[in-house]
Amino acid sequence: MNDSKSLGQGKIGKLLLRYAMPCVLSLLISVLYNVVDQLFIGNSSIGYMGNVATTVVFPLTILSLALALLMGDGASAFLSLCQGQKIQKKRGRPLGQLWV
Repeated sequence: MNDSKSLGQGKIGKLLLRYAMPCVLSLLISVLYNVVDQLFIGNSSIGYMGNVATTVVFPLTILSLALALLMGDGASAFLSLCQGQKIQKKRGRPLGQLWV
């Protein structure tokens, strides 16, 4: 199947898997980064208190990453749709909605 027409004619499950994998992979790399941090901090002079601090902050890090992906991916999808439909007027709308 031609790659430029795969979004309109491909199966939803395969498309979801194909386009969700980079996001899932980035979150797995983030978790691996946290595990390595835990190992280094636990073996340093800071010890268990450093591990406690990184454990408390990690959910906040994942939440902020999720919100950034939500806004970035949503805005880029909306801008792509506007560009495809040749609608110039609404292009600034996703960013403007954050402050309205």
